[in-house]
Parts: sequence; C-alpha cells; structure tokens
Amino acid sequence: MDIKKTIQRIFLQTIGSGINHYLLSVLGIGITALLCTPLYNLQGYHIVSFILLFVVSIMATFMGIGPVFVAATLSALVWNFFFIPPNLTFHIDKTEDILMFGLFFIIALVNGVLTSKVRRQERLALDREERTNALFQQTRELSKASGIDEVLAVAIEGIRNHFHTDPFFILQDGNNILYSSGRLQKDKKLSKSEYNTAEWVFTNSQKAGKFTGNLSSVEYTFFPLPGTRLSPGVLAVKLDQLFSGDQKAFWDTFLTQISNALEREFLGELAQKARFLVESDRLYKTLFNSISHELRIPVATIMGASDSLLNSLHPENVQSALFNEIFTASLRLNRLIENLLNMSRLESGQISVRLDWYDMNDLANKVAEDLKDELKPYSLVVSIPDDMPLVKIDYGLLEQALYNLIYNATQYAPVASEIDLCTRYNNGTMIIQVKDHGPGFPEAALGSVFKKFFRVDGSKTGGLGLGLSIVKGFVEAHKGTVAVENREGGGSEFSIRIPTENPDINNLQLENE
Repeated sequence: MDIKKTIQRIFLQTIGSGINHYLLSVLGIGITALLCTPLYNLQGYHIVSFILLFVVSIMATFMGIGPVFVAATLSALVWNFFFIPPNLTFHIDKTEDILMFGLFFIIALVNGVLTSKVRRQERLALDREERTNALFQQTRELSKASGIDEVLAVAIEGIRNHFHTDPFFILQDGNNILYSSGRLQKDKKLSKSEYNTAEWVFTNSQKAGKFTGNLSSVEYTFFPLPGTRLSPGVLAVKLDQLFSGDQKAFWDTFLTQISNALEREFLGELAQKARFLVESDRLYKTLFNSISHELRIPVATIMGASDSLLNSLHPENVQSALFNEIFTASLRLNRLIENLLNMSRLESGQISVRLDWYDMNDLANKVAEDLKDELKPYSLVVSIPDDMPLVKIDYGLLEQALYNLIYNATQYAPVASEIDLCTRYNNGTMIIQVKDHGPGFPEAALGSVFKKFFRVDGSKTGGLGLGLSIVKGFVEAHKGTVAVENREGGGSEFSIRIPTENPDINNLQLENE
C-alpha cells in the first residue's frame, strides 16, 4: 500500500512539475553531453559519468522529482550510448562497465531524489517560518487594535495578504441575529440563500457552502467564528478549493486569532453598553430626584404665599413680604429652567457665539446687580485694571458664566466674607478669576467639578449640579478654558482664560460703520 501511495505521489508531483522543467532537464543533459564530446575516448568516459552526476545534482536543487527522474535516466542512457564502448550502441562489453552503468543510474536517481527532498524540506521549513512569523505579526496587530472596526481592518488585510482572497465578515448584532451586510463592507450584501447558509453556519458552528458537504449550492464558503462566550459571526470567502495540509492548519489558526479578537471587542462593547445603561439610569434617577426637590421648594413657597394672600387679609408689610417670597421663588424657578435649557443647548450643539466689543466693567456691574440679593451677606470686591481694554466676547454667554460662578460662591462662602472678581488682559488672553473663602473642594473631586449633575458629597446647598458644567460649555464656546483649584488660605479659585483680540481704534471704527 505504501509503494502504491509513493508511486501515486511521484506521478502527481511529476505532472505538477511543469513541462518547462522537463524540457530544461533534457536540454541540460544534451548540452552537457555535447560539451563532453572532447572526452570521447576510452580513457575519458569515466570522467563523463562524474560530470553528468554533477549536472543531475544541480538540476535537483530547483526541479521536482519528475524532471530529476527524467534527467537521471537520460544521463545514464546518453553515457551508455555515446561514451561507454562500444560507442553509439546500448551494448556494453565489459562486466565492470555494466556494473558501473547500473550504479551510475542508481546513484544519479538517488542523488537527484534526495537532493529534491532536501530542497522540498527546506522550502517547507521556510513556509512554516513565514507562517509562524505571519501569525506572530497578526497577533501583534490584533492586540493593538481597538474596537471591532480596527480588528476587522487588520483581519481583512491579513487574509488578503496571506491567502489571496477577499474576506467578507458577517457579524451579529449582539442579540445573536446576523446582519446581511458587512460592517466595514457596506457594499457587500448576501442573497437570501447565502444568508440562510450563513445563519446555518452561525447556529451549528460548522463550515458550509462551496466545496463542503453542507449547503454547497452557494458561491461563498462560510466559516464559523467560534468564541468561548459568544460567536461574533461568520466569515465568507470565495475559494478555488478548500485548504489542506499545512495551509489548512495555518488558516484555522489565523481564523481562531481573528475570532478571539472579535469576541474580545464584542464583550467590551456589551460591557460598555451595560455601563452606559446603568449610568443613564443613575443619571435619570439623580436628575428626577433633583428636579423634584428643586421644584418642590419654590412651588410650595409660591402656593403657600399665594394661598395666604387670597384667603386672608394681611397688613401691608406682610403682603409685601409675601409678594417678595413669591418673586424670590419665581427667580429660583426661572434659574432652574434656564440651566436646563442651557444644558440642552450645549448638548445639542445649538450654541452660537456672537462676538462683539464690550467693557468688562459693564459686565461685572450687570452680574453684581442681578445677584444683589444673594450678595447682601457678602462683600463683592471687583478688581479691573484701569487700562483694561475692550474685549471681544458674547456678552450674554459670558454674563451667564460669571453669574453661575459668583452665585456658586455665595452658596459656599461664609457670611460676611469677601468674594473677589478679578479680570486682566495678558498677551491676547482675557483672564477672569472668581475667588471665595469657602471650604473649597476635596482633592478627589477637583477633576469632576465641571461634570453634569456633579455635586460634592455631603453638600448642603441645592441645585442640580449643572451650573459649573454650563460655565465650562459657555467658556469653551469662546474657545477658552476654565479651571478650578483650592486656595492656600481656604476657599476655591476659578480661572477663565479666553483668547481675544487687542482692540485697535481703527478696527473698532470700521466695525461700527
């Protein structure tokens, strides 16, 4: 049985070697015999055998077994016919020449076959080394890839380079339902029969399609992408024939690496979605509870004061106090609604900055006037240099930002303390600082101060935690930055930096015209 298999293998290799190698082997032996013609004498025919053996060995280094077999046989016949006496016949007189001819044929054939096998083993070793290196490179690229799209890009490039076919990845949607088109290859879509085959492969974790025993009527060959926790999907390729031997092992390993990387990113996306849902639910509850609490107080105040005014008579001073409570509660409601609307504008990207030249003294005075009731227990110290130039800003946005910062200071600073508002201009940048003498922020909370709905643990003040995030959004709309730090003597210091032009009197005149 082994001899039969060997003969079949040699025959297949002989057929596969190509007609060019056969012609080259015949031509090589013929040219060698022609060049050895000067040795055509009784003393030189032994040397010719060594030359022919050398030529057969050289041919074996780059030809298959079939051409080498032809070269060995032809060299023995040529040596016998042209060089072993009597010449130009296949008859051999001497017994030692007959033995030598037989040994020559065997040595030429064995030498050629062994050399060919060594060359084939060397080629296989090089192929294995290339495949090992390819797998190493693929592993490294997949480990660096972040996200499903990057993994797919690496996988598609790797399959194209090493298997010379265009892959088509059909992934699931997270609910074990396959898409009908590729995630990166939107132009490719499966037909109904191809999609049914892909679903069968995805469900049964077996290959199917062309060149397989399962649903082979389709054009693609489908391979499952197995995973330890979930299956990312299916890979479809168009092949001339199925992989076999070392190439099949290489393909399976390559596919396993890709599947593991896709599964890793799928699990990462699912975990991220789960975190997002948990965070959304937490934010919803926080917002709902905060809004309920913030609305309840002013609404209760307005209802109580209104009911008292409607149902009983009060002296003028009591009526005035009740009206004042209604007005204060209305302002609180208005501030809450404005913060919610401003945050909605920021998140939707509908903030449009309208820049114009303004005096910072006017802005500071306007904010102080709006907060006069809140600032009564405090001393607001405004520091604006006399040479402070006009600045190009959106007056309304920056007014709201300063309002929120100073109002925030009134909620934390101790009564009768100073709140400082300082502005200056330095090298094309307007700098605004708001300082207070309150408790400041915990060091761990400094990085979260400007986040939505963030409030310091244990804070006794109300609010939704939107004021500082709105400040950040309005300042960034000016292409500026805002930062916060704790002061050495106690309290916090907010710093706003906004790039603005240094006004030129000629430019101002042109803009006014």
